Amino acid sequence: MVLEAGTLAPDFTLVDHLGEEVTLSETLEEQPVVLVFFPLAFSGICTGELCELRDNLAMFDDQKVRLFGVSVDSKFTLAAWAKEEGYEFSLLSDFWPHGGVAKDYGVFAEDGGIATRATVVIGQDRKIVASFETSPSEPRNFADYEAALAKL
Repeated sequence: MVLEAGTLAPDFTLVDHLGEEVTLSETLEEQPVVLVFFPLAFSGICTGELCELRDNLAMFDDQKVRLFGVSVDSKFTLAAWAKEEGYEFSLLSDFWPHGGVAKDYGVFAEDGGIATRATVVIGQDRKIVASFETSPSEPRNFADYEAALAKL
């Protein structure tokens, strides 16, 4: 079960699809963060969801929020997918230890070795202000992003 509002977000450092290290606490010094956990790159529902985020990136920019996609895929897989789909936000690789960050956030599906579809909105104080989750086979409702961002 995804961590709830009011919880201190676990800090982490992951590599993005460009090979750059991203540390949550350092990013939060500049702006709030939205973490979008997803099962696997190149899969149908994940592509649809992240393309919807890509097409509505202005919503996150308007709120001055940094958007990150997070999956257990390697940075190489994420780089190829980001290039193919034209994603202009960072995709973070939770590849090793496998799903470690997803586990810390309570969104790792042990039976499949993937993250569920969970979204976590984190304020600059590192507290979670909103979170929502669906099963790996169920896409998120885009309106839930708008409602979550309104809580910042």
